[in-house]
Amino acid sequence: MNRSVKVRFFMSFIFAALLSPAAFSQTLKDFFNSDATSAIYLGIDFTKTKLIDDASTDAKDIVERQYAGINEGAATDSKKLTLASAFHKSVMDHDLGPVNKRNLKIDPSQIKSTNTSDFHRLKEEDINALVKGFDFDGKKGLGILFVMEAMSKTGKAAAIWVTFIDMTTKKMLFTERIEEPLGMGFGFKNYWVIPVKRLLDDIKDDKFKEWQKKYS
Repeated sequence: MNRSVKVRFFMSFIFAALLSPAAFSQTLKDFFNSDATSAIYLGIDFTKTKLIDDASTDAKDIVERQYAGINEGAATDSKKLTLASAFHKSVMDHDLGPVNKRNLKIDPSQIKSTNTSDFHRLKEEDINALVKGFDFDGKKGLGILFVMEAMSKTGKAAAIWVTFIDMTTKKMLFTERIEEPLGMGFGFKNYWVIPVKRLLDDIKDDKFKEWQKKYS
């Protein structure tokens, strides 16, 4: 093999390496210990959600309008607490497009439940399977997805899985289930966006430091 062929072979190898999934990978250590390493917030996935003991709200309207409203409200409505400040970053992008597309495909007849045990039915492997089937629309790097397990009117709480993902490989890096209490809100969207905002508050005040210590 002459010198020019060797050089071309070497450069091809380097180029292929740069385009490999590993080249786009970010670690949780990078995210929690460097302000320069951010992530894309992907919104709230409601495809596994059970709405417990709510007979009054129209299920079709929930799918067609309310889920998108909750996503929008959680990502953009708060002036005091932004996604970036919750995750201790100077800047954090969000893209709700892929999750909104998924949520619109939900069968309205499968949303409601009168079984209170549905509040605790998901396991980590369920979240991992959801991540594997998620279409990230070509995005690379680190993504943060909230998976809503259940919203209970009688329990006055929501259960949410905070999930960190390597979008390049569709690998779930970490997930944790967190329950948040409800508050006062007028209308379905405002009522259920409150526990999500409380989750962001808890991440900012406590959870981020806990995760940072774990992955430092």
